[in-house]
Amino acid sequence: MTLNFRINELFLYTTEGQVRYEFGSDLTVLEGPTGVGKTTLLELIKYGFAAGEARLALVATAAVHDVALDVSIGKEQFLIVRSLDARKSKNVRVTDLRTGERLPDHSVGEGESSFNSFLLQKLGFPDDIRAAAQKSRSSKPGSRVTFGDIFKYTYVPQYAINRDIADSRDSYYEPKRKAVFELLFRFTDSEILSMQSEVNLLNGKIDVAAKNLETIREFLRDSNTSGREEVLEKLNEARSEEEIASENLAALRQELDPVIDRQTQAYRDLLTDAERTLSEARASVYDLERERDEIVVERKRVQSDRSRLERMRDAGARLANIEFTVCPRCMQSLKSREVGEDKCRLCLQVDPVAPNRESDSYELQQLQLQLAEMDAQNEVTLQQFERAQRAVAERESLVEKLTATLEERTAQRVTPRLQAFSDASARRAIARTRQEHLENALQQWDRVADIEGEVENLRSDQERLKVNVAARKSALESHKANVLNAIEREFNNTIKGLKIAAVETSGLDKESYLPIINGKVFTKAMMSGGGSMTAMQIAYWTSLMTVAEKAGVPYPSILVIDGPRLALDPASPTCKAIYQRLVRGVSDPPDAVQFIVADNEIPAEYHGDFARIGFDYGHATVSTVRHPGQGHVAVIASADE
Repeated sequence: MTLNFRINELFLYTTEGQVRYEFGSDLTVLEGPTGVGKTTLLELIKYGFAAGEARLALVATAAVHDVALDVSIGKEQFLIVRSLDARKSKNVRVTDLRTGERLPDHSVGEGESSFNSFLLQKLGFPDDIRAAAQKSRSSKPGSRVTFGDIFKYTYVPQYAINRDIADSRDSYYEPKRKAVFELLFRFTDSEILSMQSEVNLLNGKIDVAAKNLETIREFLRDSNTSGREEVLEKLNEARSEEEIASENLAALRQELDPVIDRQTQAYRDLLTDAERTLSEARASVYDLERERDEIVVERKRVQSDRSRLERMRDAGARLANIEFTVCPRCMQSLKSREVGEDKCRLCLQVDPVAPNRESDSYELQQLQLQLAEMDAQNEVTLQQFERAQRAVAERESLVEKLTATLEERTAQRVTPRLQAFSDASARRAIARTRQEHLENALQQWDRVADIEGEVENLRSDQERLKVNVAARKSALESHKANVLNAIEREFNNTIKGLKIAAVETSGLDKESYLPIINGKVFTKAMMSGGGSMTAMQIAYWTSLMTVAEKAGVPYPSILVIDGPRLALDPASPTCKAIYQRLVRGVSDPPDAVQFIVADNEIPAEYHGDFARIGFDYGHATVSTVRHPGQGHVAVIASADE
């Protein structure tokens, strides 16, 4: 049994009064000529459910201020009211008709929609289901499944009935279309989809960690160390060298104390300080020189990326200037017809303002910002480098002067000791500088170990999720195979019963869940816009509904079809067979599903056990507003085209 979902009544509150329609029969046909508003009525139903962008006719936007739907979902019954006023349309009023309680208003819109959550929960689905791509190595969790996505499996609009099935031609929508199909037929569940989304998110985290790991390893290759143990060994050596140099300095001070007067001692202290600062200045020059080289390398990389983007933009701009001289569809010349000023030569619509060549893409702007930041950083580094070089020169000059002064004062007594003192100071300074570099390298090696552990944990978590997903899918595999086989059998039988001339063989693609016609996916085997496509869609959607009813899955028990005979010859046997199939679809068993069909005038021999709501130009669907007459309105489908 399918999930009970039924439209009981539809109310239109117009500027001239109320219009009310009942849908008490399992099969209700809205019958009337083109332009009386049948599609308008169905699109208003879609609008009332906030199930995506409804294509509203002018009479709806101009004369209808509220649409109300009396619907049954499961064992509950609600009155849903939505305004067509732009300001008020963001909220939906809901009343529980079983208790009479007015429920809190629900929001609709681009972001979080509480009304979407309300409908999904009533259908038995969480409101945070995401449809993640499963075969590509995506790092995105997938877009959120909405009630509008489920509504695509209950409403077949006229503009799609002979062209497409649930937006299957849009490749970006493929993961969501399949995910909704699998949810409705219980090939998957919210937990499986959640785990798949987490698998994709882990792909992104693993990629980021791996990139960081490679960056650090590249730095460590430049440090001439092969591992953490080697760094520790060299670090201990540097510490030992510093300790020995410090002991030598202490011993030399004790030897110098008896032979050096106060002034000489002052010069010696100044020399020690000058040598220390000289060593630090040299280390700073080394660090700044390395930093400058790194900035130059990184700038070349970013400059290369920017050049690539500019070449792409330039190529796009050159291609954008191509003028059509013939129609790409029918190959007729476009030169002979008049084209108004600021009009497109091809479609005669207002030509959009040419894109501003000076404005860059977001990515190009980011690269330019990076280059500017690098230039600024490089400028600062160069300034610091120059200051450090000057400092080295000043310290060297100072050391030279102090050394000369001390040599004059202690030429015979302490010069050898001072030389030893200078050598020990230099060794200690070098040892300290080495320690700083080695400690930094040690930290990076520690980061390598941490990131490697992080990547390993992420991959372990991902593998665990994949195993769980595979196990849960495997448990559903038998059910999936049985349902798909049943759909294929029902579809094949229905195709034969409809006597579609263009169809020799039929089937169901078990991966995409789309019809196979004459050995190919329907989009490649059938002409878009033809009557054969329309009849094939009737076979597909009624087969889904029939199998869903027997399989006991949460497929909503309603099917709304606009134009079941579109582009078909009314005298063909296929047209009559379509209505026989629709009647059979709601009769086995009765009261289980609801079909609402909009069609042109139905021949007498089609009449059967179904309800008819007739319309004409004197009594249109929005009956409180006078119809301007045949040919004086733009039908929704053609206006959209």
